Formats: sequence, C-alpha cells, structure tokens
Amino acid sequence: MTWLYKIFGVPFGYLMMLIYDLVQNYGVAIILFTLVTKLILLPINYKTQKNAARMQLLNPELQKLRKSYKDNPQKLQEEQMKLYQREGVNPMGSCLPAVIQMVLLFGVLDVVYKPLTHIIRFSKNTIGSARDLAAEIGKITIRESDLRNELSILNIFNNNKDKFSSIGESFSSKVSDFYENFSIFGVNLGDIPAVPKDWSDMGQVGLFLIPIFAGLSQLVYTVYSQIHQKKQNPDMPNMGCMNVMLYLMPLLSVFFAFQVAAGVGFYWIFSSIFSFFITIGLNKYFTQERIAKIVEKEREKAKKYAEVNGGKKTFMQKMLDQQQAALEQQNKQQALYKENGEKMSRSEANAHNRQLLNEARKRMAEKYGDDYNED
Repeated sequence: MTWLYKIFGVPFGYLMMLIYDLVQNYGVAIILFTLVTKLILLPINYKTQKNAARMQLLNPELQKLRKSYKDNPQKLQEEQMKLYQREGVNPMGSCLPAVIQMVLLFGVLDVVYKPLTHIIRFSKNTIGSARDLAAEIGKITIRESDLRNELSILNIFNNNKDKFSSIGESFSSKVSDFYENFSIFGVNLGDIPAVPKDWSDMGQVGLFLIPIFAGLSQLVYTVYSQIHQKKQNPDMPNMGCMNVMLYLMPLLSVFFAFQVAAGVGFYWIFSSIFSFFITIGLNKYFTQERIAKIVEKEREKAKKYAEVNGGKKTFMQKMLDQQQAALEQQNKQQALYKENGEKMSRSEANAHNRQLLNEARKRMAEKYGDDYNED
C-alpha cells in the first residue's frame, strides 16, 4: 500500500509546501491544508450524500416491499431492483465515491506525516542518513516503511541538534528554522503527548489535550451522523457490532494519538471538525423538496439521453439491468435445484451456469444492439 502514499502524496505535498511558505507555521499550515483538501473532496462528498438522500426518499416504498415479500427474499430482491431501475437510483452509487475519497486520504496522511519530504524537500538519501543517525542517538528502531519516521527524526533532532552536524550545516540549519515554526498555541507538534509533569506548564497541558480533543471531535461527528441517519430512516435496524465499532473508533484515536507526534492528532481534530460542518451543510441542503427535484431532473436527463442515443440507456442503467439479469438467473438456478430435489453434479452445474450466462449476455446484446458471440 506504500505506493498509494507516494502517488497521491506528491501533488498534495506541493500544496502543503505552498501553504506553509505562505503562513510559515506548521500548525496553521495543517489547518489550512486540511480545509483545502476537504474542499477538494467536497464534490465526492456531495455525490455520496445525494445518492444517500435519494435512497432515503425510496424508504417508504422499500418498507412496503419488505412487508409484502417478507417470506420471499428472492422476490423481494427482484422487486427492489425493479424499483431502483424505475427511479434511476444505483444502490451501490455511494461505494465508488467512498473508495476515491479513501484513496486520496493516503496522500493527505503522507503529507502530514512527512514534513521533511514535502515541506523542507530533503532528498531521500539525506532523510535516510538522518533516520539512521536518529535511531542511533535515540537507541530505537526507525524503519523507512514507518509512515511516522520523519516526525520521529524531528523529535530526536530537537533534543540533540549538535549530534546531527555530520549530515551537514544545511540540514541542521533548515530543520532548526522549520522547528521554530513547528509550534502553535505554545504546543510543539513534534512532541509525543503525555500526562503533564507540571500542570502549570500550558505547553504540556495543551500537548496532553490534543489526543483528548482528537477523540472528542470524532465522537461528536459520529454521534451526529448516527442521529441524522436514524432521523431520516426511523426503521433503520440497529447495526449491533457495527455501532460498537463506530463508538470505539474515537477511543482508539485517543490511544493512537498518545503514541505519535502531536501533529498527527492535531490533523485528526480539524479533519473531524471540518467533516462535521460539511456534513451538516450537505444535510441542510438535501431537503425532501430538493431531493424530489433532483430525482425528477435525473429522470428527465435519462429520458433525453435515451432520445438522443436512439433509446440506449445510460451506463448506470445498464449496470442495474445487468444486476437484475444476474439476480433473475441466480433465482432460476435456485428454483431448478428445488424443483429437481437433488444436487447437480459439478459438470452439470458448470454446463447449466454457462447456459444461463450465455442467455443473459445474449439478452443484453439484443437489448442494447451490441454484437454477441457465444463462447
């Protein structure tokens, strides 16, 4: 997975460098960088939220289907798919945006964890030499594969500046200048949070509070999201273990934030805060009336697309048709087993599956005017 950090870390790294050059403070740069990346991801969040809101609009009809076919799950699946086709809603429409957002976050984390690479712009060899020296001085193992290794280097450098002279004056000078801008509100973001030895020292207290606020901000965001979902869908079943995990994550954030440099927890705080307000804004925007208009607009768009393209359907509609066809074939196969009352042999099952697949492909080809060649 390290290649994901490298690929997406490069463009986000240039963004972080530009922001830091503008404000000359690492803490402020993290806040602005987090805000900018959230705005970059806003179109993805918008699309995800829109699809979720459209799905919520279908809840009354879905509930009717569940009641009507509660004893026939196969028929329920078929009717649900027909409803999605009729309304032009893809039940998996939120998956791709979520995957894109998750992938881009690899780049965001790479930038937050690696200021020597993305802000000061040291070469890989220079960072490697500093890492080896920091490991020797601190008598610890600092692996290159560890995403937090540069923050560890900074922390050890701050307490042993004279011992890094062997790497060169340029290294010591640049890191020293950067470290002077590494604090915000009296808190050094390169230090690892711990219980204060002196509660009158506001720097130590602030450092201790960063993991606490990281967990609290994530908890507030989680609670709000759960309340909103329950309000929009009162019949939503309790997710049991999933709910436990959702509320356990903030506690884990507190634990991990005490194990890493404060800059990481500082980023988590503002990431949760910005996500919270963006989610509130999108929830306010997607009212029932606006969603109804969006649904109607999507229907008109699909209708115009079909008119312009000679009755052809959109890519999403084709996907839904294929899902429907696959579901019908699966049900036919299950029904055949029940009708025969005995299990097919492996060769019979393979032959039967090929026949069903070819029939489905042939129907899709005829429906959309595509060429069809049977295997």
